[in-house]
Amino acid sequence: MQVKTFYVNDLRECCYVAYDSTGECVIIDPGLETQSERQRLEDFIEGNALKPVKLLCTHGHFDHVMGNSFVVRKWNIKTYIHPLDKGQLERAGQYCGMFGYSIEEPPADTVDIEDGQIIDFGNSRLQVIHTPGHTRGGVCYYCSEEGILFSGDTLFAGSIGRTDLPGGDYDQIMESLLDKIVKLPPDTRVLPGHGPETTIASEVTTNPFLRGE
Repeated sequence: MQVKTFYVNDLRECCYVAYDSTGECVIIDPGLETQSERQRLEDFIEGNALKPVKLLCTHGHFDHVMGNSFVVRKWNIKTYIHPLDKGQLERAGQYCGMFGYSIEEPPADTVDIEDGQIIDFGNSRLQVIHTPGHTRGGVCYYCSEEGILFSGDTLFAGSIGRTDLPGGDYDQIMESLLDKIVKLPPDTRVLPGHGPETTIASEVTTNPFLRGE
């Protein structure tokens, strides 16, 4: 499995395209704000003869779903999201307005996902890991075969997701991290919702939240 990263919108959100030798791909958190960002994604997919089959949301915050409508319309695919974050998705336009953005409302026709579920595309498999704390329905997507974790806004290089927004809970996010995420193999690549990639080993040894500092 290969991964292409796009840094998009003013909040520098990470949109990922994960694909394999079959040409099938999934698009994760398309926070595409501008036409140029949408064009970059389209050019990459078409230039590599890829076939998007699913749109995967780590959570429903507006900066991660600004391009959902474009992606769904362009490639006629479904949006996969945890049911506890459907409300976040439905209110994305409202939250955008509060922060001075304007987006096309994300499609409400979504597919529910749950903890432990396997998402297939091509020859690849991603396991859903429910990690509430940043939002109630936040998830990570884990590929054990490739040792890759798409961590959304649960875990960052040197930090963790904020918990002071609606649906956030510090105790929950720490439970998610300590009971599920840090137990993954140390060499697991962590591809977060913002910022550079890291590894589980690096975060366990240097992240102040995980070191108990």
